[in-house]
Amino acid sequence: MCKINPRVDFAFKKLFGSEENKDLLISLINAIVSEEDQVVEIELKNPYNLADYRAGKISILDIKAKAENGRWFNVEMQISEDYNFDKRAIFYWAKLVTEQLSEGMMYKELKKTISINILDYNFVPDTTEVHSCYKIINTATGKDDRLHDVFELHYIELKKFNKLHHEISSTLDRWTTFLTTAHQLDREHTPKELALDKNIVKAIAAIDRMFNEEERQVYEVRKQSLVDAESKIASALEKGMEKGMEMGLEKGRDEGINAASKTIALNLLGKGIAIATIAEATGLSVLEITSLSQKTSIP
Repeated sequence: MCKINPRVDFAFKKLFGSEENKDLLISLINAIVSEEDQVVEIELKNPYNLADYRAGKISILDIKAKAENGRWFNVEMQISEDYNFDKRAIFYWAKLVTEQLSEGMMYKELKKTISINILDYNFVPDTTEVHSCYKIINTATGKDDRLHDVFELHYIELKKFNKLHHEISSTLDRWTTFLTTAHQLDREHTPKELALDKNIVKAIAAIDRMFNEEERQVYEVRKQSLVDAESKIASALEKGMEKGMEMGLEKGRDEGINAASKTIALNLLGKGIAIATIAEATGLSVLEITSLSQKTSIP
C-alpha cells in the first residue's frame, strides 16, 4: 500500500513537478483541459528542488509549466480548506500571466494561461460535478466569444468524486481515483480500470520510492502540520458556532489557525527541525518562529 499521500502538496509537487515525471503531469493536464489545449511536451518553470525547501524559498507548492504550443499552466494541490481560494487562484493566475512579459515585449505576445486547482474539499457551490471550468464570457449572450481567451481556471473537487471502479470511464476519473485512494493501491493489486493506464501505473510505482530520508522528514512535518492545523481550525469553528455570532466565528477561525501554527512550530523546534523548514510547513515567518524560540528558550 502507498505510504505517501499524494494529496499532501509537498508529495504532489515532487510527483508531478519533477523532470523525470513530466509525462505524468502531461497526462494530468490533458485529462482536464479541452481537446484544443492538449499538450505533447512541457517545460517546467519551477521544477521540484529539495535545496529550495532547505533554504525556505518556497511557500506555495504550485507547478508552473509551459507547453510546446505556447500555453502556460499553473497546477496546484490544496488539501486544507481555504474559503478565499478563489481570490488566491486568480492572483496566482495573474502572476503567471505577468511573468510571461519581459522588458520590451508586447501585450500581444501573452499566451493563454490555464490554472488548474485540485482541492481536497468542497468549494464550488450548488454543483455535484467534480470538475468545474471558468472562462470569461459575454454576459449579454452567455457565450464565449473568444475575445478574452487567455483566461481559463479549473477546479477539481476530490471530495465530490464517488465513482466505483467499474464506473471509471476517463483519464480524469483514473487520476482522481489515484489521488483519493492511493493508500489502497500497490503494483500487485491495481484495479484493471487503473492498470490499463501506464501513467497511473508509473505513479503508483513511484509514490513510495520517491523520497530519500531527508525528503521523508520534510513530508512528515508538512503532513503533520496540515493535520494539526485542521484540528485546531475545527475546534475554533465549533467554538465560534456555539457563540452564534458571525464575527466570533471568523475571529475564532483566525485565532485557531494562528494558535495551531504556533503550537506546531514549538513542537518542531523542540525536535530540532530547521527554522526554514518550520516556516515552510506552518506559514509562519522566520522572524515569528525565531521569536517563539527565544521566548521558550529553545536553541
